[in-house]
Amino acid sequence: MIVCIAEKPSVAKDIARILGATSAHNGYMEGNGYQVTWTFGHLCTLKEPNDYTDMWKHWSLASLPMIPPRFGIKLIDDDGIKRQFAVIERLMQAADGIINCGDAGQEGELIQRWVMQKAGAKCPVKRLWISSMTDEAIREGFNSLKDQEEYQPLYIAGLSRAIGDWILGMNATRLYTLKYAQNRQVLSIGRVQTPTLALIVNRQKEIDSFEPEPYWVLATVYRDTTFTATKGKFTTKEEGEAAFATIADKPFTVNTVTKKNGTEAPPRLFDLTSLQVECNRKFAYSAETTLKLIQGLYERKLTTYPRVDTQYLSDDIYPKCPSILSGISRHYEALMQPLLGKKLTKSKRVFDSSKVTDHHAIIPTGVPATSLTDMERNVYDLIARRFIAVFYPDCKFSTTTVLGTVDEVEFKTSGKEILSPGWRAVYAQQNDSATNDDEEHKDEERTLPTFTKGESGPHTPTLSEKWTTPPKYYTEATLLRAMETAGKFVEDETLRAALKENG
Repeated sequence: MIVCIAEKPSVAKDIARILGATSAHNGYMEGNGYQVTWTFGHLCTLKEPNDYTDMWKHWSLASLPMIPPRFGIKLIDDDGIKRQFAVIERLMQAADGIINCGDAGQEGELIQRWVMQKAGAKCPVKRLWISSMTDEAIREGFNSLKDQEEYQPLYIAGLSRAIGDWILGMNATRLYTLKYAQNRQVLSIGRVQTPTLALIVNRQKEIDSFEPEPYWVLATVYRDTTFTATKGKFTTKEEGEAAFATIADKPFTVNTVTKKNGTEAPPRLFDLTSLQVECNRKFAYSAETTLKLIQGLYERKLTTYPRVDTQYLSDDIYPKCPSILSGISRHYEALMQPLLGKKLTKSKRVFDSSKVTDHHAIIPTGVPATSLTDMERNVYDLIARRFIAVFYPDCKFSTTTVLGTVDEVEFKTSGKEILSPGWRAVYAQQNDSATNDDEEHKDEERTLPTFTKGESGPHTPTLSEKWTTPPKYYTEATLLRAMETAGKFVEDETLRAALKENG
């Protein structure tokens, strides 16, 4: 009998249906030579300090650092977990072979390896590795199973991370609590939480110590268009008023009008962090909420594996894209029209196997999305539109910059005219495009009237007092971005270079 073990009951049921294991038992499905069982995420965890020695039961500086000679695992103390593990252990002890059907990632590998170790499994183990839960993907995965040995580095990486977290968390938490908490609270230290807390604390210090300073901006309105002095900000009111006085009654003259055509490529596909950032920015969903929603869409076969850190697709996905687009076309019929009957664009910004390791970017599977909640629909719509947009042409625009003077004081304005919307048509009915929606970019995208070099006329100057503003508090979106690029906050140059692309 071959035992398949999945990470969740819902995933196990899909796999069992494809394999023909349709007979339900307590904790597993059976049939066609297979027994399909499941975990509930983590069933096992690393042992706690007091599991190794009584010396580590009590918190004391003398016992630090705590480093076991060999790390061990134990079952999580929960009655439901213990019952399910007893089923898994019995099946694995009698199995002729095991297929690890855990989530295809570092954490999924670790979860199932620990369960197999705890169950004392001795038979050969194969690995199912899939990026979506569609029936076709599951069948393809079972037709190309690999030996578990090929995923040993992934397991070692997950194990190393878990052990590193244990060593830091257990030791540093006790150290800081004993030295600084004065018996009032536990000071919890962790690999992710402590640097993240430091980001927030440092930002708070910047805000608290910030002292606003006034500055003055000289501008003028000519032909209903605001021009700003290129000199920038005046640090004293007197300086600003002196400049204002020189231009008050003199005409505005247009010196140069330059037009520059440009293109803007479609936004990149989503990885998990960029999706969480976009959902927080657009819908105020927390990172955790977004992860739950996208995990649910994945388990319902609507989107691909979510816990990814790449925004690229491997080249072998390209031939499948027409059928994916066809599958989602019912909900996006108008957006599909420009793509019908044409060969899909294959851009290196989208398809690059060298940028894909375990999994590719998050995309729809092509399974029609039905019966979605509003929140699910919002997340799905972001992913679907982003996928459609990458096959659209670049947006073509023209940037116009106008320079003018009033008595040697130079002024400037600029505007952007969309010549051909390209991929922006995918977002035309929405409040913002997929990317820049801040005030600065809205200013840039205004269309200017036609100006001619040498023209001159009256204008209305203004001198505005403004105040410098403190750094903004982190939102969940900006904090996620800061965590992702945390290396840039490191002062040591060598370490900063090593962490350049890591959070």
